[in-house]
Amino acid sequence: MMKYIRLAERTTLVTLFLTMTALFFFSVVAREVGGTFASRFAWIEEAVRLMNTFLVFLALGLALERGRHVGIDTLRDRLRPALRQPLLKLIDAVGFTFSLYLAWLGYGLASFVMNTGQRSPTLDIPMGYVYIAPIIGFSLLALRYALSFFGVIDRFTKPASDADAEAAS
Repeated sequence: MMKYIRLAERTTLVTLFLTMTALFFFSVVAREVGGTFASRFAWIEEAVRLMNTFLVFLALGLALERGRHVGIDTLRDRLRPALRQPLLKLIDAVGFTFSLYLAWLGYGLASFVMNTGQRSPTLDIPMGYVYIAPIIGFSLLALRYALSFFGVIDRFTKPASDADAEAAS
């Protein structure tokens, strides 16, 4: 199941990033060449900002699983295994709880904004849809913390390529 979730995440992230790049490039070209015609593409700026929001939140789970989140690992790596394992479980449990809490807050915020009827200025979409990004992102993050807690994934062991690069520097 995780294989399909990872594939969906990566595909979505790459698609979002490439779409953002293409839209932004087109926007710049339209402004340079288009004159007044370029004003018809004012929506691109807002679309790219909204896509960037989704890009950031949807990448949370993958970043955690790959060990790319910021963390203080100096102390953790120096602890004896008897002390390190409970600490890692505690980190995962707190991360899981906090991620679920943030997803729950995001749901409340998305519901509130949807009920206000607020719409984006140039795209004219309900702004509540923007607040779905943190719900999905923090839910995926909570999933990764849970998988790490139960030992399904090992997010604390660096891949060989990372360890080699770190040793070389």
